[in-house]
Amino acid sequence: MVEQISRRTVIRGLGGITIGLPLLEEMLPAAMPGAQEVPVRAFNLFFGLGIPAPLQQEGFDGVLEPLRPLADKLLIMRGVDHTRADEKGANAHYDGAAAAFTAEPPQGEARSGGGSIDQLIRRATHPDGLPPGMVPTLIGGTFFRRSRVCRYVHSYNPDGTVAATMQERPRDLFERVFGTLDIAGDGDLTRRRLKRSVLDSVVDQYRFYTGGRSPLGSSSRGRVAEHLDRIREFEQRAFALQRTSDGAPDAPPRSELLHGGAADPGGMGIDITVEELTNEWRLMADLYAMAVKMDRVRFGSLTFLAAGERIRLKGDYKYDGQHIFTFDDAGQQNASGDKGCSHEWWHKFDENKKNEQLRAHAHLKMRELAWFLSRLDGPDAQEANGRSILQNSLITISTESGDGRHNDVKRELTGVFHAVSGANGRFKTGQIQDVGAEGMDVYNTLLGAMGVQNRLGPVDREFRPTEAILA
Repeated sequence: MVEQISRRTVIRGLGGITIGLPLLEEMLPAAMPGAQEVPVRAFNLFFGLGIPAPLQQEGFDGVLEPLRPLADKLLIMRGVDHTRADEKGANAHYDGAAAAFTAEPPQGEARSGGGSIDQLIRRATHPDGLPPGMVPTLIGGTFFRRSRVCRYVHSYNPDGTVAATMQERPRDLFERVFGTLDIAGDGDLTRRRLKRSVLDSVVDQYRFYTGGRSPLGSSSRGRVAEHLDRIREFEQRAFALQRTSDGAPDAPPRSELLHGGAADPGGMGIDITVEELTNEWRLMADLYAMAVKMDRVRFGSLTFLAAGERIRLKGDYKYDGQHIFTFDDAGQQNASGDKGCSHEWWHKFDENKKNEQLRAHAHLKMRELAWFLSRLDGPDAQEANGRSILQNSLITISTESGDGRHNDVKRELTGVFHAVSGANGRFKTGQIQDVGAEGMDVYNTLLGAMGVQNRLGPVDREFRPTEAILA
């Protein structure tokens, strides 16, 4: 009989490196296989510019098509209203983005109007702090529009401050999850960027868990080896680690995409190809999903393109082996600068026209969100209760507006697309519901089902639970 080990068993290396193990049969209670309680997790998944409400009515036959393979594990909600988040002198790029996951308007340019769903659940679930060795909150994303923090950050403390530093480069996200190695140089211990694989620092424990003296059975030893190989693969992708002739990797280069101020030159937008955009996003999504599967993080947010995103996308777009569209935003707009960017298709939306370009952009966004979600639903994401991490977690998906035209605030901030995963059977999935409810009531319903006593919004506001979404 193999030895039972704890679910929190980790491999520890130099400089604070911590590598969690996947769920193994040796971690399950011997007397009650499959009965181990799964952790509470809550993540906010944001995409920019939104899906016009009329297009949402087409369900999986329209731009939501890429979500169809996950349909039985998601609850799609239409008719969610964020009009209370309207702030005079601004627009839905700010208001709707700030309201996503908080249901409140922003407090200036660097704060939300209150706490986000994930952070309220985090505090209710772990009032004394998370288990040792965990990243308290992980915020990451691929985005380029930068004015106002609420455009791209979507995890907030109850006072509206940002819950953690935003990680916008895959290598930074990797270091946030694993830490950086402390390397001695010139007689002093200095903190440097990684020049070696984090796995090099845990090689002895790696050999122990995969070798003949391992407390694991042969099947689990194979899973651990595969798990660590995958970490090395992602690390090499994030850092472009390539072995030199003497066996040492080169210093990691910078991300190929623009970041910081260069990514948003005066709001005029940048040129980018489909391949450039999706390659970096998918590495970011893979790394984030790996951190969740390793139980290094249970709360946070991930952003695919900012609110009011300004990019001029080019290139062929395919889905499921079929050519969907050829992007050429500037050429098809016959404009340069910000007027040639993709966000103009949302401002020009007309329910009586084909909206071909907007549809293609929205379809691509759903494909990339599905990429991340599917990483939490594969064979290596199954948990002790027989469900996947996707099914056991509360993943709330939202955006900034239900209509990109700024000439009608009520239309712009109603019909905002939302979807949630089942949160271990708490919410109905496999459905598309026309909830017709205020975002604050939807969010407070989610929080109540997750065991959170505190509510969003004014203390004296009447709470109208959205009971139809409850399982």
